Amino acid sequence: MDLKFPHHECEIAQAVGANGKSPVKYWLHSNMLTVNGQKMSKSLGNSFLPRELFTGNHPLLERGYSPMAVRFFMLQSHYSSTLDFSNDALNAAEKGYKKLANSLVIAKNLEHTASNHINSSFVSQVAQAVQDAYAAMSDDFNTAKTIAALFEMSAIINSLKAGTVDVGTLDTATFQQLKATYMAMMEDVLGLKEENESSNTTLGKVIDVVIGLRKIVRADRNYALSDKIRNDLQAAGVQLKDGKDGEIRYTIE
Repeated sequence: MDLKFPHHECEIAQAVGANGKSPVKYWLHSNMLTVNGQKMSKSLGNSFLPRELFTGNHPLLERGYSPMAVRFFMLQSHYSSTLDFSNDALNAAEKGYKKLANSLVIAKNLEHTASNHINSSFVSQVAQAVQDAYAAMSDDFNTAKTIAALFEMSAIINSLKAGTVDVGTLDTATFQQLKATYMAMMEDVLGLKEENESSNTTLGKVIDVVIGLRKIVRADRNYALSDKIRNDLQAAGVQLKDGKDGEIRYTIE
């Protein structure tokens, strides 16, 4: 923001002088980065490198955060707004990302069942959420409002998965639009994809070992021990999810 003038004017003047035409039609200029309300700067020692955010290797960070959690955190603010880093904000962003990422997995596997009992009110609710997502991105790349629309779609997807709302109350076209929009907005537009805890961390490696042992136990049909391992991990804050394809995903609370 502090470089907006005369930086843009100088770039235009040089480009026009050299090439006889303006270099670009649109300028997207980000605002300030702050840490706990204070401007980020090297002199204050409160600036983060990406790898420090991922590893947590910085005095002001309580721990490391995954690349997707950091990306989600940044997308929660409009690019022209001030972005304030704090451990509380990063922790909240991590929870928000995991909620949307979980719905992404559900959406990919959700199937439609035809029905003659279409709920027009529910159809309108879904259509509005989809429209809100596109409208937000068309409004000067307003990723903050787009994420709000994704949370609305996430709630709908979860209710369809849980059966609290019958998937058959949506017509096929609306159902497909819900799935396609949610997946496209998450992965293709915002770049928010599924992500397990990094296997490069010590904790990730330990969990991978435990999951491997549980697979052996299940193969031996020792389901009681398999359930105990899953329940003990859950009590420790590690939630296992057995996929239909045999793949085991996990999240850490």
